[in-house]
Amino acid sequence: MPVQVINGVGIAGIRGSSQSGGGGFTSQTIEYFMVAGGGGSGVSGGGGGGAGGLITGTTAITQSQTLTITVGAGGSTWSTGNTTTIRGISLNQTAIGGGRGTNVDNPLNNATLALGTTGGSGGGGAAHHLLSPYSNPRPGFAGTPGQGNAGGTGSGYLNSYGRCGGGGGGYSSAGGNAATSSGYQGGSGGNGFLLPWNNTGYAGGGAGGALRTYGGAAGSVQAGYGGGGPQNASRHGRTNSGGGGGCYMTVNGDEWSYGLGGSGIVIIRTNSPAASTTGSPTITSNGGKTMYTFNGSGTITF
Repeated sequence: MPVQVINGVGIAGIRGSSQSGGGGFTSQTIEYFMVAGGGGSGVSGGGGGGAGGLITGTTAITQSQTLTITVGAGGSTWSTGNTTTIRGISLNQTAIGGGRGTNVDNPLNNATLALGTTGGSGGGGAAHHLLSPYSNPRPGFAGTPGQGNAGGTGSGYLNSYGRCGGGGGGYSSAGGNAATSSGYQGGSGGNGFLLPWNNTGYAGGGAGGALRTYGGAAGSVQAGYGGGGPQNASRHGRTNSGGGGGCYMTVNGDEWSYGLGGSGIVIIRTNSPAASTTGSPTITSNGGKTMYTFNGSGTITF
């Protein structure tokens, strides 16, 4: 379904539920919102983790139908996030986990860690390290169309701008590129998505980082949208936000300051209360609608 983007933040145009006439329940239209787990970041001058894929929409649900919900965990260091799924007769959706951020490509440590990944949103590119040509930037990785955006580009290793990683992609925009003109600055995480049902932000990308020997700072992250980075006061993606992990320098200059991806979430909103649930979702009511928030896996039966 179409999503309107205003000032870099996605706002879903979501239709209300409906119920058949004749006095008996036969079907209703539910609204759903789902986010996968965010990707973990690289380290040192590594890229930020990509946000988990985000999907929102509506579907008609018949009486006695059960939806099975699996909420994806966030990625650990150099790991992609896990998928979030909704499975049922009328609805079968998969949100793709966020891509991991690239690590500085030092083959003396582990060359495989230099490889970031695509995802719901893609991980950010790292600075080059020992692989020639040293000055070439490492690109970010692609997002899944309709679920997120690409990560930003890391800087070259031996140029005048330091060794800095690109930001992870977010739902509403791509991750920022590392500095190309001044400052030893990692790329900012891509913008996330504001859900009007609860006025909460989701699926922000993680910040890129820089090596301590160059005194680099990481990119900032849009506050409140889940992605890890200095502006959020944590390098980890926020729990149940699908935010990507951020890579940035700690106060004592610790080079190994990686960020974990935030876990995902599923929210279902209805006009008529569900018959039953499992998994202990949080249930709230507002404006004549009932909202079921699944921070973990479970089921909902109508």
